[in-house]
Amino acid sequence: MANSPTAGRKPTVSPIPKDRRYLTPDEAHAVIDAAGRLGRYPERDKIMLRLMYRHGLRVSELCDLQWHDVNLEAGSIHIKRLKLGKNSTHTCERDELGALRRLQKASGSAYVFVSERNAPFSADALQKIVRRAGEAAGLGDGIHPHMFRHGCGFALLNQGVDQRLGMDYLGHKTQAMFIHYSEVSPERLRAVRVR
Repeated sequence: MANSPTAGRKPTVSPIPKDRRYLTPDEAHAVIDAAGRLGRYPERDKIMLRLMYRHGLRVSELCDLQWHDVNLEAGSIHIKRLKLGKNSTHTCERDELGALRRLQKASGSAYVFVSERNAPFSADALQKIVRRAGEAAGLGDGIHPHMFRHGCGFALLNQGVDQRLGMDYLGHKTQAMFIHYSEVSPERLRAVRVR
């Protein structure tokens, strides 16, 4: 997703409609950037949200991530999908690897993301980080972590990624689940003409 058409552009965002389940790339990047300016552990928070968005992670997949799942030398992350999903290994971008290396140096845990007490990160704590960062980014108070996973599907579909590849990327075994996680952008819909 580093080749996103919005890469390098300053995001423009406004509050998200209550019924929308996904974040657009601009919105996701705005929330990620806001998380990097807030709280006591901004670098950790920023990389958590970045991984959730770029790799379509569920909250529990992120919280359960352990260092033996991350290969910093090969630049990859092994994702153990839940809900009977298909496990996969994703390539990490340079910024992800740098942040993960810094976290690992400071880590004394088997888990990649830990609390102040060195316990595995909790879903409730992640929800608070996302909500606070969403508000700081100007998106309102309805942002929740699963919107990053839906946002990943939205970005994949709207970048023209083959549906089968998108299914494997998100760990879906059925086409119906991938379609559930993906919506077509208004820009692509405007280009459709029925004659």
